Amino acid sequence: MATGTEPSSATGATGVHSAARAAIPARHLRTDRWWLAPAGTAAGLLAFIVYSTWRAFANADYYHAPYVSPFYSPCLAENCETMRGGPNWEIFGSWWGLSPALLILIFPLGFRLTCYYYRKAYYRGFWASPPACAVAEPHKKYTGETRFPLILQNIHRYFFYFAVLVAGVLTYDTALTFRDEHYHWGHMGLGSLVFLVNIVLIWAYTVSCHSCRHIVGGRLRHFSKHPVRYRLWGWVGKLNERHMLLAWSSLISVALADFYVFLLASGAFEDPRFF
Repeated sequence: MATGTEPSSATGATGVHSAARAAIPARHLRTDRWWLAPAGTAAGLLAFIVYSTWRAFANADYYHAPYVSPFYSPCLAENCETMRGGPNWEIFGSWWGLSPALLILIFPLGFRLTCYYYRKAYYRGFWASPPACAVAEPHKKYTGETRFPLILQNIHRYFFYFAVLVAGVLTYDTALTFRDEHYHWGHMGLGSLVFLVNIVLIWAYTVSCHSCRHIVGGRLRHFSKHPVRYRLWGWVGKLNERHMLLAWSSLISVALADFYVFLLASGAFEDPRFF
């Protein structure tokens, strides 16, 4: 009995329309607004890309004592603004004439680009591979992450170590926000809260990473023999369940922290002080 889904006999067809796949005339059978999720993801990521690109190449308004933008920290070039007690490491001399943000953003950016959740986000949002569950992708063939350049996604575990170092520097920057504009300790402004929220979300996102979960509890034959690692693995697993939420929250918070510093440095308003 014919069901209308027998394998297609068309020659030359590839992908989901190849001879070995069921012959379903419709592109998909979903009746909900499945396109909203990938469209929203693409819009959110595109907004961050545009904003971060502008700020990275601006090379201005990224420091207002005692706050330094997370996009420019640590500052590794000689052309960085002088930040008293801040993360000034003049590794690159006067020959570096571009924005110092370009020297450091490659590490957190590489960590996020190769992150398992972000892969899903931009694969669906930009490449439509696939755009949604039960919706065929428009590509003729699928090779996964076995070929260049997508095979480079496997370096995610190494970007994790750099991400931890960057998070450590941002933690130091957050501690420095408890100074006033004259570098005196024992003060707290609205910016201090902005930086505190940001660093908590940055660490939560970083620690909830699948690579961190594997480092903590991977390759163990008997959890009973490693109770400490087992407990840590459980804690990381709890965070990992919220990896998507933490990915978006930390992405928004780091942009807001940078924008807050930009507003202060450009003279838009003064940082409200609590004490």
